[in-house]
Parts: sequence; structure tokens; C-alpha cells
Amino acid sequence: MKDTGAKNRTGDVSVGEHFDIEVPDTAHQISSDSWFQVAFVLTTGINNAYVLGYSGTVMVPLGWVGGVVGLVLATAISLYANALVAKLHEFGGKRHIRYRDLAGFIYGRKAYCLTWGLQYVNLFMINCGFIILAGSALKAVYVLFRDDHAMKLPHFIAIAGLFCAVFAIGVPHLSALGIWLVVSTIFSLIFIVVAVVLAVKDGVKTHSRDYEIQGSPLSKLFTITAAAANLIFVFNTGMLPEIQATVRQPVVKNMMKALYFQFTIGVLPMLAVTFIGYWAYGSSTSTYLLNSVTGPLWVKALANISAFLQSVICLHIFASPTYEYMDTKFGVTGSTLALKNLTFRIMARGGYLAVSTLLSALLPFLGDFMSFTGAVSMIPLTFILANHMYYKAKDNKLNPMQKLWHWVNVVFFSLMSVAAAIAAVRLISVDSKNFHVFADL
Repeated sequence: MKDTGAKNRTGDVSVGEHFDIEVPDTAHQISSDSWFQVAFVLTTGINNAYVLGYSGTVMVPLGWVGGVVGLVLATAISLYANALVAKLHEFGGKRHIRYRDLAGFIYGRKAYCLTWGLQYVNLFMINCGFIILAGSALKAVYVLFRDDHAMKLPHFIAIAGLFCAVFAIGVPHLSALGIWLVVSTIFSLIFIVVAVVLAVKDGVKTHSRDYEIQGSPLSKLFTITAAAANLIFVFNTGMLPEIQATVRQPVVKNMMKALYFQFTIGVLPMLAVTFIGYWAYGSSTSTYLLNSVTGPLWVKALANISAFLQSVICLHIFASPTYEYMDTKFGVTGSTLALKNLTFRIMARGGYLAVSTLLSALLPFLGDFMSFTGAVSMIPLTFILANHMYYKAKDNKLNPMQKLWHWVNVVFFSLMSVAAAIAAVRLISVDSKNFHVFADL
């Protein structure tokens, strides 16, 4: 274990305008990765199997103008917000390797606990989403070759959860992903290229498409609001300090390189499949693009299997803060293959993923709940907290216009958070009437 630069401290002792709270060292490896590896972690977080849904969940509700402008603006705004957090990583002369550590140092223990809770609920829901996504990809392969419906979505979700658990037990921490990031990139390219090629083929054959935004004025209002919130989820992880903790010194400079890579080269595959999918199928685009495309069965099967396997790897990224907490809490250090450590990972990570899998199978329309938790956690963490932390940390160095700019961001994204939460509650209300537990969607 390497020194985190944040030694154990006790109490809520005010240091100037900042707070020293008890922050444990980490049992995981930090300060070991190149900026390029971190860039691949971030890019994997963007180009996961969720990209197969953006044509339907972002472009269909927003249309060409709203979707294109929204994605471009979301790219720029997300880069800006992430850069604010990245620049605070060594604020106060110490490294803040967890989001809650940074919030606690700036605001105190209450903010430390609140940030911790919001982040972990958000990451838990994202992980459930990956399990559902992986299960759906497996089911898509199944129905390509069989139509007996003997196996339902909950069965495939259970299989996906098992694969995720095996992978989690075998890969001890975020830095250990290593070659798996290359494998993940290959899987991403497979399902993205297949989706793009088959969508282009279908689009060329189709002479007329409907790009009108469907629904009544009221339903349009809610779907547009939800889609606007989805723009934020497309580019952000909600765990930037934890990812930045793995990068070598100089941490801010290297993290900025990784962010520039993510928001330039890294976003291109996602934008390509999103725009081409919508161009090909218009307002009839499925929320899982591989369900819309037509082509050879083996090609579609390959794409779905790639989406399944990439989801397993990607889940590990978003689950790593939880794994880090458990390993640090119980002092799991030393050899990955030591019987004690292996047993602990089987029990702790296996238990965590068992609960996640059960909830995913129980409520396969969990995406509605993800929209709600994202509204009350992802938006505050990524935009509201980022702007206010930077404002508070750099207060003496900001001119009045810069201070006003940060407050405008805080107010705007607070309103967006409330609006997105209301839209998500409505969606939950509607879908809870249409679906049942352990539904075969």
C-alpha cells in the first residue's frame, strides 16, 4: 500500500476555513497508473453498453436540434465540471483520494457523510443497471436462436451477476484492471462498429423516417426533462477523485491529460453510434439499438456477447469505491491470492453483487429508479458540488464575475436536479403500473 498523503486525523478540528476529519489510508494501490491508463478507465466509463441506448433515450425525446446541441453542450460542461474537481485533488497540501474526503475537508463531517451516502447510492444503482444491461444482452443472444421463452430476463440477470462476482473476486482493485481495459475497449469497438454498420445499412434502405417528438404536450415536457438529465449521465462517473487517486504524480496535470483524452477522442465512438442510430430509425429507435438493427444472426450475437462482457468489466470500475471501502475497513492487504484475502473478497464482494443482482432481477425497470437517484445524486455531485467546492476553495482568488458564474451553475443545476427528480418520479409511477416484479422485459 502506498501513502495516500492523507494521514489519519481525529475530530472536527477547524484549520482556517477547512476541516480535518478522520480519513483512513487506503488498502488499495494508488499513484501507480499512467495518465493514459486512467484515460482508458474514463473512456471505458463512457463507451460502455449504455451507448446502445442513447439514440432512443436521448435523441428520440430531444430530436435532432435538441439532441445534437445538448450532447455538444453536455460534453463541454462535463469537461469543465470534472476539471474543477480534478484541480482540487491536492487542495490544502494533501491528496483527497475519495470524493467524500474532499467534501469533508472543505465543508466538514456532515458534508463528508452526505457526499458518501449520495455517491454510494448512485454507484449502487449504476451497478444494478450494468447487471440488467448485461442480462438483457444475454437474453438478446438467446432469442436470436430460440423462441421458446423457457428462460426469462431474471435468469439472464442471475447469470450476469455471477459473472460480475467472479470478475470482482479476481481483480483486487482499480489499478489491477490493466490489460482488461484493452479487452474492454475491444468489446466496445465490436458492439459499436456492428451497431453503426448495420444501422447505416438499414438507414440507406429506408427512404422515409419520422423524427417528430412523440406524445402529448405534458408527456413531452417530462420526457424532454428526463432526456436532458440523461445528457449529464452520459459523460460523468460520479467518482472522479477515486479514479484520480490511481494516477501518478503530477496528479493534476496527468488527470487533465486523461480528461482531455476522454472528452475528445473518447467521446467520438459514443457520438457516432448515437447519431447514426437515430438517423437510421428516427423516432422508432429502440432504447437498445441492437434490437433495431437487422443483419446476420452471428454478427448480432457477437455484438450482444461483447456488450455483455464489456458490462461485466465496466461494472468493476463503478463498484471499486465500494470494494475499496470494504477492503480498507477490514484491513485486506497483501497477496491477492492469499486465502484470507480471497475468502474475504468472495464473501464481501460476492454478497454485495448478490444483493445487486437480486434487486436487478426483482425490478428490471430499475432504470426509472436510476433516473431518480441520478437526479438527486449525480447532478449534485458532478455539477452543484463541483462548482461550489471550487468557489469555496478559491474564494480569495476569484473575481466577482467568476464568483457569479459559479453561483449561476449552482442555481441552474439545482433547478435541473429538482426537475429531473420530478420527471423520474412520474416515470416510476407510470411504469410501476405496467410492470411487475421479476418481469420478463
